[in-house]
Amino acid sequence: MTSNQLSSLAHFLQSRPTPLHEDVEGYVYPVYGDVKYLKFAIASIESLRRYDAHRPVALACEPQHEALLRRLDIRHLVDDIVFLEPEHRSITGFKHNVHRYARYDRTLFLDADMIFCRKPDDLWTALRAYRFTATGSLSSDPFFGGPKGLGVLKDILLQRRRTTLSRFGLTYLNRVQSGVMYVRDRELAQQVCTKAAWFLDNMHLTHFQSRLKEKGRTEESCEWSLAMAMSDLDVPVFPWINGHTSAQMDYIADLTTHDHNFEQVSCRLYTSPLVHALRGIRAVELRRVLTRLLGIFPGKDEYMEVTPVLLHFGWLHEKQPFYRFADEVWLRILSDEQHVTRKVLDEDAVLVPAVG
Repeated sequence: MTSNQLSSLAHFLQSRPTPLHEDVEGYVYPVYGDVKYLKFAIASIESLRRYDAHRPVALACEPQHEALLRRLDIRHLVDDIVFLEPEHRSITGFKHNVHRYARYDRTLFLDADMIFCRKPDDLWTALRAYRFTATGSLSSDPFFGGPKGLGVLKDILLQRRRTTLSRFGLTYLNRVQSGVMYVRDRELAQQVCTKAAWFLDNMHLTHFQSRLKEKGRTEESCEWSLAMAMSDLDVPVFPWINGHTSAQMDYIADLTTHDHNFEQVSCRLYTSPLVHALRGIRAVELRRVLTRLLGIFPGKDEYMEVTPVLLHFGWLHEKQPFYRFADEVWLRILSDEQHVTRKVLDEDAVLVPAVG
């Protein structure tokens, strides 16, 4: 290329108009409360960066979390930070206000207790068909938002779910798993969130049970209210379990094989929704017995090995492997950054720079 041609090309590049709107896809992680949740988010982001080094990542967090990142000299691990309003520093506070924190043209909100297992490109392509959505399934099971034990039989016998739907003029109830939420249309997202908050305020008119009754839970669920809002507005859920293209799957120890760093992950997915739903039974032997019994019927014991985009550690009794992963990632990052010593903050081991 001649010098004149190079000069012409340079003039063209400098004079062409800058696009007024870039179609940016990006991730947002909410973090509030104890510093351990910041560690979880950083660990999840590190797993994301194995497969996606280009899309930006933002934290919606409290000032204390941003200050800690700066003090530890690891602020560069995220591309953007926005501070949560005090009233949004809870599960329902945030999930019922995601429209306020949609930082990008297409924003994917992720819970921190997730590990990326493969490239998310196909997931982003599939999500383009939606204006707003959350992962879930077409129909919720009887335990959704209700008692997790035998108490659910009372709800079933008294037809409480049917009464709730009828009272609010609804004809169906999806199962929403809000660990993954997607916003392209902020106005629609606001409509869903506002309606969900209204349903939560009217819990006394529904059959849903306060999550505070569950052992180990300190916050209300946002999911049944989101499900009712999406039903009311006819907003579809995004299939979270969809064979080999599954967006996310639960970590269940005896149904998941993986290496130490979760770089090679395979989850057992029973092709029968009924059998797959048994994964929530904590007693492994009981679950296996029920699976064998249902396996008498053709197809009920068939399964595939699936690598989801995201492995979700949502069950309280299955979180220890993620805690170990998050601790190791946190220690490695800080060890790579600087010489560090150990300090205990709020009963959680956190590495901080050594003095002197």
